Amino acid sequence: MTSIAGLVLTFNEAPNLARTLAKLTWLSEVVVVDSGSTDGTVAIAASFANVRVVPRTFTTHEEQWNFGLTDTGLTADWVLALDADYVLSDGLVRELETLEPPAGTSGYAASFRYCIDGQPLRGAAYPPVTVLYRRADGRYVQDGHTQRVRIMGTVGVLREPIFHDDRKPLSHWLWSQARYMELEAEKLASPGQVSFVDGVRRWIVIAPPAMFVYCYVVRGGILDGWPGLYYALQRATSEIILSLFLVRRWLGPA
Repeated sequence: MTSIAGLVLTFNEAPNLARTLAKLTWLSEVVVVDSGSTDGTVAIAASFANVRVVPRTFTTHEEQWNFGLTDTGLTADWVLALDADYVLSDGLVRELETLEPPAGTSGYAASFRYCIDGQPLRGAAYPPVTVLYRRADGRYVQDGHTQRVRIMGTVGVLREPIFHDDRKPLSHWLWSQARYMELEAEKLASPGQVSFVDGVRRWIVIAPPAMFVYCYVVRGGILDGWPGLYYALQRATSEIILSLFLVRRWLGPA
């Protein structure tokens, strides 16, 4: 590949960021767009010689990512865009270093190994994400609580995985889920067609137990011991929070 720059969004990611950036030292440039962290996030980022921190007050994830692409001085042809708790596997680093995109390919999606306190799980409900793309061909759009990059061109698939390894406290996770699920409820309550999965989530009482069974039984969490049970309960709890927001919307303002 001609050139790759890393792009990472942060807000109070001190428990995660060093592990993520340590797997990006082979890149000549990594830009961290920080949303006003009050922990050691900025100091950790600044400790890496190839990292540049650019502050921006948070508005939406869509606008943060697009700001990173267009207003931080990136010049690399390709961008490797990562959440602060995405840790590249050694196999993926080797794959990226030798990747030769064919003509017409503008991006690559990666699969994930979800981790609880560093222990990879057998399976998880985390879909593949487009993380590598030509800078000129990618722009982000908001989709519920998350954001997705739209690529002008073909998107290939990377063979090696990324570890999703968030080690922030449970209290932070619960706070984040409340914010995320409120946005998801707004999306699901809007008129229009939705996917089959989102249609099930609209049923309220079905999604929470279905998610627990899917993560704990279908995806093999029961074989991962306590981490597997913890993850299944996390995913079911997210759906319960979403259901609460949906019911609250249909009940009217509190």
